[in-house]
Amino acid sequence: MNRNGNLKLLKKSFCSSTLHLKHQSLSPPFTSLQCGTIFQSLTKTKSFPKGQQLHAISVTTGNLINNTYLSTKLAAFYANCGKMPQAQLIFDGILLKNSFLWNFMIRGYACNGCRFKSLVLYREMLSFGQKADNFTYPFVLKACGDLLVVEIGRRVHGEVVVSGLESDVYVGNALLAMYSKFGDMRLAGMVFDRMPGRDLTSWNTMISGCVRNGDPTEGLAVFEEMGKAGLRADGTTLLGILSGCAELMALKEGKAVHAYVVRNSGEIHNEFLTNSLIEMYCKCKSAAYSRRLFDGVKLKDTVSWNSMISGYEQNGGAFESLRLFCQMVMEGAEVDEVTVTSVLGACDQISALQFGMSVHSCIVKKGFGGNIFVGTALVDMYSKCGSLSCSRCVFYEMPVKNLVSWSAMISGYGAHGRGEEAISCYHELVANNFTPDEGVLTSVLSACSHAGLVNEGKDIFNRMTVEYNVKPGLAHYSCLVDLLGRAGRVDEAYELIKTMQVEPSSDIWAALLSACRLHKNVKLAEIAAQNVFEMNPKGVGSYICLSNIYASEKRWDDVERVRAVVRRKGLKKTPGCSFVELDRMVHRFLVGDKSHPRTRDIYAKLADLNLQLKEAGYKPDTASVFYDVEEEVKEKMLWDHSERLAIAFALINTQPGTTIRIAKNLRVCNDCHTVTKMISMLMNREIIMRDIHRFHHFRHGVCSCGDYW
Repeated sequence: MNRNGNLKLLKKSFCSSTLHLKHQSLSPPFTSLQCGTIFQSLTKTKSFPKGQQLHAISVTTGNLINNTYLSTKLAAFYANCGKMPQAQLIFDGILLKNSFLWNFMIRGYACNGCRFKSLVLYREMLSFGQKADNFTYPFVLKACGDLLVVEIGRRVHGEVVVSGLESDVYVGNALLAMYSKFGDMRLAGMVFDRMPGRDLTSWNTMISGCVRNGDPTEGLAVFEEMGKAGLRADGTTLLGILSGCAELMALKEGKAVHAYVVRNSGEIHNEFLTNSLIEMYCKCKSAAYSRRLFDGVKLKDTVSWNSMISGYEQNGGAFESLRLFCQMVMEGAEVDEVTVTSVLGACDQISALQFGMSVHSCIVKKGFGGNIFVGTALVDMYSKCGSLSCSRCVFYEMPVKNLVSWSAMISGYGAHGRGEEAISCYHELVANNFTPDEGVLTSVLSACSHAGLVNEGKDIFNRMTVEYNVKPGLAHYSCLVDLLGRAGRVDEAYELIKTMQVEPSSDIWAALLSACRLHKNVKLAEIAAQNVFEMNPKGVGSYICLSNIYASEKRWDDVERVRAVVRRKGLKKTPGCSFVELDRMVHRFLVGDKSHPRTRDIYAKLADLNLQLKEAGYKPDTASVFYDVEEEVKEKMLWDHSERLAIAFALINTQPGTTIRIAKNLRVCNDCHTVTKMISMLMNREIIMRDIHRFHHFRHGVCSCGDYW
């Protein structure tokens, strides 16, 4: 078709567009100068439909033919609207390209996901003899930072210095942002120090860069320096510094930022800052402050709810987390993947299986099942709530798995004493072309420890560096010490600690101390305990463990000496606490608890169980009571343990044959372990109990742990 035919088609095609322009007080035809002026105006507003219409008019009137000025404006318009294919088409047809056009094209590609193309255009620009200016470099540096091309970024930095534009504040800010993305805050600091003039963006970039790259302390220092320089913080500044306070758990500094926000609420207060304050207080373990802020928010968004729910979940407030989730649903707030992930974490803390299954149903309805983080949280929740079969089903139905997913499944097997299956899952991971990382190797070593698979665990530990280039860390050494110690090889575990390639942590010495308690090695226990006390003087658990070791040897003077230290330091022992779920409601029992509405029935059931157990040959193991009192008193103290109260409550409130699930916050004692085995046989019940270390599946008078825990 000839040119006249094409022109007719174009006119017909854009007829309606031209009519639309008339309604916008535009009266075509326009001169090329008028079109260029309108394009420049539309570029600022990014009014794409109107720009297309004007493009059509320019074509039909012939204004674009050999018109570099108008073509440049049109290409810049498309680039600014993010329509890079159209911009590139026009750009390629322009013979004399000026810096204005190059800059718009480089910027368009850098800001619309085509960073590599942006760098290619930059090189083409230089090869055509066109000099880069202070409008070019910020977007070239942005592309380098987004692509993490360190060498190219440094080369461009050199070209900035040669061009004399390093002193330009916008170019300097772009350099700061690029080095921050590279994780090189040393070079960012050098650029920052050399900047002759800094604006608020400069300071904000440095603060957020320090926080994002793991140095929130330096971020706080930059914030203080900013105040001394006389600059007022804006919302971006405060968001960055609150993130730093949260990472450092710097409550005092966080409160100061909060006070600043309140004083300047008319200028900078917004929902993002409120949510950041809630999150900061939660991470600083100040739930009361965060809840007060949360309750004061009139229009709560999903982020507000998520911050508070996850805050409770991360600080041991599982009950409050679940209550708040129920309130969120009742108020019609939008639940997202972050919400359900936090709620599932709360469910597994208290073994709220029925509640967790309800959340799983919500996940299916919302279509979140394909989310890898939600799927992993489900795997973890089911295994920690005692339903390993459900955990396994969710895991193998996940469309995509990552190393965290595999690690959760391996940990689940390990916690339930399924060491062989954990190792099998580990080999399956390798067969699926995944390379185990530190987390996966920690999970499989822990599984070996729970199952007593000493040779297998040592083999994996010895091969991790050679095969996977993973240098053993504290977590791996802790697992190996625990593995050897549980198996009775405490001297070998001690020798391992002395030859470690890293400095032993308090957790490693605590693992050895726990092994010494199991195998009654008092001398080595004292060495381990002394190291724990020096590294973690506020860790009450190790004092209690050493005291119990002395008590088992009837060294009551030493017991009193250790307890006196605990009293003098003001340390508080964590009370034994057990949870049992009934009709989606979780019931909590403390040692000797008499606050439950059905206390009379619970203790009556315990008395009945005591008679049946004694008739079946039960003899209390009073060695589990670490007090110098009469045997009769010791027996009475054993019957007040929280897990027995929870079991009795479950027996009187569930149908015969129903599985009972108990969660306990401490290690189950020897006598309670024996009693639960016998109850499972006498009542013909399966009792699944999770203590602080692992799961115990009691069935027909036998425990899945094989009395190895």
